[in-house]
Amino acid sequence: MQPTAEVERFVRFQQVARLATVDARGRPHAVPIVYVYAAGHVYTPIDLKHKTALPARLQRVRNILTNPQVQVLIDQYDENWDRLVYVQLHGRAELLERGSEYRRALHLLERKYPQYAQLPLAGRPVIKVTVERTVSWGAGERSVSRRY
Repeated sequence: MQPTAEVERFVRFQQVARLATVDARGRPHAVPIVYVYAAGHVYTPIDLKHKTALPARLQRVRNILTNPQVQVLIDQYDENWDRLVYVQLHGRAELLERGSEYRRALHLLERKYPQYAQLPLAGRPVIKVTVERTVSWGAGERSVSRRY
């Protein structure tokens, strides 16, 4: 189930999300991510910022290889609680390391985040999440949705 147009607009506008994975023993692991959303997919890079381990050794990557079911949480806080919004994108994750979809994901990420001009993504894996289900609260339900 793809998000409504209003929810999709909210998802595209936000700059950061949280990626939740689960390890082989059922323990959750959540990390903040940068991402792009395109055509029912979330793309998030395994970039070089503050990483000391090889991509294959990162907990989120190990978890995805064990259990590809993930959730991406995108939210917006406001002191006025009538403006709170969250969107959960549930789906199946996989790693992209080459090919036309990989190159397109890199291009979209570099366009959204100018910081990647100084931190190149070429040769770095990208996590692709195919969205299977969307849960939202606040986005598209009230006038707050017009803020993004």
